Amino acid sequence: NISFDFKKLSLLDGEQYGEDFGKISLIRKAPALRDGDFCLAESIAIMLYLAEKFKTPDFWYPADLQQRARVNEYLSWQHTAIRMHGSKIFWLRLMIPKVMGVEVPEDKMNAALDDLNSSLKLVEEKFLQDRPFIAGDQISQADLVAIVEIMQPVGAGLD
Repeated sequence: NISFDFKKLSLLDGEQYGEDFGKISLIRKAPALRDGDFCLAESIAIMLYLAEKFKTPDFWYPADLQQRARVNEYLSWQHTAIRMHGSKIFWLRLMIPKVMGVEVPEDKMNAALDDLNSSLKLVEEKFLQDRPFIAGDQISQADLVAIVEIMQPVGAGLD
């Protein structure tokens, strides 16, 4: 229930390098947020800012210190693990063949799949364990980020 004005940006056309977008994000990365005079980049920072500012229901970003720490732990870890490995699979299986018209060598694909599988194993064994969600019994922002990252390889045709 947070109202916003969505602005579509074409990364393929390089719109992130335009003058208007540069006023919102000096690092030229999407997503970016402008809230009055305040500008913020990076999806995780934006999600946490919105949860705090609009006092979203507690399960999204728990007030309980240990549950919040679980959310923060996953959000900090995922950048260099599941996101990196899931995105790599997406590029190797879908984008490089479609955009560049070349197939990725099998050994490179297998190495990327090994990395992804290692991250997925950590999601199951470390972050979920026997819980239905990363922070416990209710969904949180960590789970939203997890499903988005896990769906990238699925979107590229990986089961």
